[in-house]
Amino acid sequence: MRSGGELTLGERAADRLRNGMGSWTFVFTALVFLAGWMVGNRGTGFDPYPFILLNLILSCLAAMQGAILLIAARRADQISSEMAAHDYAADTDSEELIGEVRALVRCIHRQVGAAEPSAADFGPVTQRVQQARSDSAAQAAAGQAPTG
Repeated sequence: MRSGGELTLGERAADRLRNGMGSWTFVFTALVFLAGWMVGNRGTGFDPYPFILLNLILSCLAAMQGAILLIAARRADQISSEMAAHDYAADTDSEELIGEVRALVRCIHRQVGAAEPSAADFGPVTQRVQQARSDSAAQAAAGQAPTG
């Protein structure tokens, strides 16, 4: 998974903005800014009540936040996709390693003259996996599509 210097400038900016706008610090800062604007413009300020300039600023901010949040959501989807690909690769590697370990165990059993392990020697999860594999192989041999 990419991180730090591997990310583009846009990806880093989207992550920073998402983290900033989705924080309590942002909420409280916005509330303080709004309260300060209203108090500072009471009566004879440059933007007296009904605060038309403040309305314009908040509308522009909302429009920009919408776009930024969409960019951040796309970035979150990208991160999720990269993590899923990494998980799949790790699962595939683990499955290969487990197959190698099982082959070594069988080889050791043959060399010491021990019997091959039976299904009863395995836990229920391993038994279910072995049963699903044999069912899938049987369906493939019969020309049927394997079920999920």
